[in-house]
Amino acid sequence: MTETTATAERPAKPHLPDAQIVTSVQHWTDRLFSFRVTRPASLRFRSGEFVMIGLMGENGKPLLRAYSIASPAWDDELEFYSIKVPEGPLTSKLQHIQPGDEIILRPKPVGTLVHDALLPGKRLWLLATGTGFAPFASLLREPETWDKYDQVIMMHTCREKAELEYGRQLVESLSEDPLLSELFGEAIRDKLRYYPTTTREESPLMGRVTDNLTSGKVFADLGLPQMNPQEDRAMVCGSLAFNVDVKTILEQFGLEEGANSDPKHFVVEKAFVGDGI
Repeated sequence: MTETTATAERPAKPHLPDAQIVTSVQHWTDRLFSFRVTRPASLRFRSGEFVMIGLMGENGKPLLRAYSIASPAWDDELEFYSIKVPEGPLTSKLQHIQPGDEIILRPKPVGTLVHDALLPGKRLWLLATGTGFAPFASLLREPETWDKYDQVIMMHTCREKAELEYGRQLVESLSEDPLLSELFGEAIRDKLRYYPTTTREESPLMGRVTDNLTSGKVFADLGLPQMNPQEDRAMVCGSLAFNVDVKTILEQFGLEEGANSDPKHFVVEKAFVGDGI
């Protein structure tokens, strides 16, 4: 892991529109990084939602993209997890931010990966590839997640082990989270099932989320029954192709897609930031 973490001491006075100050940056690989920024005092959001963030473009106009908020709704700051695209209009610049720098943040959160869009259930499946882990980083630290479900299964697939590191560290820190440990104690360990897999580099668990679902391997490995609409709920976040494929699989299990206005068995993120950003 390539790590360059720092903390801002005296943020400069914001001058970008809707500016927030970068407080820390961490580079996980040559393709992935996370960063934290100040949170507008007026911003209220539900864990799992996204906002528009960005920088000024070469033409002097804001260059914005949708980014899931990776921090929970109760956090004093906002965290984001991003891919680096060398020729990407935004991330080619965003990957070079430092503590004390400004970013543009439009404080109008929206999104489908929220608890309100799901009917009550027994198990919650969080299904992600790559930086699609970001909204689940928020939901895993949200007390409502652990209050509503008997089991939470986090399936995360990347090409290489290093690309799983952000998620792995976050998952392993959940039982030490001051708020969660105070509310749930050791129950977090009992409820959580973490299933990280790789597709290129050899690792203890291999295979795509889609393949491990359709083959039944994940159910066998975790000692869980096949998904069913009576007990299981799911949230999906990845590339457009991944989202479409997983949606088809979930529907084959009998689950129906929900929305904020019509809660059902699963929801799919519509604004995932993928390649080319």
